Amino acid sequence: MAGGKIRKEKGAGAGKSNHFQGGIPFHKSKGQHILKNPLLVDSIIQKSGIKPTDIILEIGPGTGNLTKKLLEAGKSVIAVELDPRMVLELQRRFQGTPFSTRLKVIQGDVLKCDLPYFDICVANIPYQISSPLTFKLLSHRPLFRCAVIMFQREFAMRLVAQPGDTLYCRLSVNTQLLARVNHLLKVGRNNFRPPPKVDSSVVRIEPRKPLPPVNFKEWDGLVRICFNRKNKTLGSLFRQKTVLSLLKKNYETLQALQLTPDGLSDDKEMAECLSALGNTLGDMSVDADESKDDDDDMEMDDGDAKSSDFKDKVLGVLKSGGYEEKRSSKLAQEDFMHLLSLFNKAGIHFS
Repeated sequence: MAGGKIRKEKGAGAGKSNHFQGGIPFHKSKGQHILKNPLLVDSIIQKSGIKPTDIILEIGPGTGNLTKKLLEAGKSVIAVELDPRMVLELQRRFQGTPFSTRLKVIQGDVLKCDLPYFDICVANIPYQISSPLTFKLLSHRPLFRCAVIMFQREFAMRLVAQPGDTLYCRLSVNTQLLARVNHLLKVGRNNFRPPPKVDSSVVRIEPRKPLPPVNFKEWDGLVRICFNRKNKTLGSLFRQKTVLSLLKKNYETLQALQLTPDGLSDDKEMAECLSALGNTLGDMSVDADESKDDDDDMEMDDGDAKSSDFKDKVLGVLKSGGYEEKRSSKLAQEDFMHLLSLFNKAGIHFS
């Protein structure tokens, strides 16, 4: 409940369909769906593996049903909440209790806040911020131990999808590059008040330590091309005029300047790159394979000798690794890393 924009309710009767807890109306338009099943809350706490010494980050605490259990399990809780009404309710609920000194409430948009140190994140979030929040957490430094988050079920299934799965996509590849992701449990919509229109899933995300030795700008450039149409062969994708023109421009610029893409100089730059991996990844619409026009498949005109030579160079890289007839939908992390290294060795870069 702590991210995204709060929209003003329109019309005098706008609040009639709102659900209440403790006299506070919840609005679906703001992503406010409160867990009402205490057994489910207990299960999430148990699966989170919270230690008594842990500082816990909770995103969207609402009225504090999960917050109370987190305070009982850990050392302290940092709760980020956008809705000022919920902040007041949270403070009232724990005022005068032994928990009051162990709860810090930050009012604001979690996507814009500077997050303090935490050991573990446990959250039931607004689903519209799933992708940017996931990559904001993964770019946070110092790295946390794990995050246990409630997502819309289809988004969660994309996070954990493996090569060959229908939902395997850029989101799957980029998330699993940075973290180990496991599905913990499915949650039916009737466990919430008010119930959302979709089922949910709880996912455990453990950042990889250390991160894989790749240039994340280059990685993102390669993966974007590969998943533009994930079920086409890589040979077909890299024959496209737009792809070859982009790579040729990068190649000629770097050759002229006798440069290679810079590494990441500091934690801030790395955090920006990691956050960028989440851009547009939350789009749950139809895959590009089914929505692109045939005009995008135009191949590079071989009439230009330089263009023809560069095209042969690109296709030669694919052939050398045995990737020309392979499809992105079937490639694993190791395949993409190997392919990127082959391109880079040939002087071909994606940033």
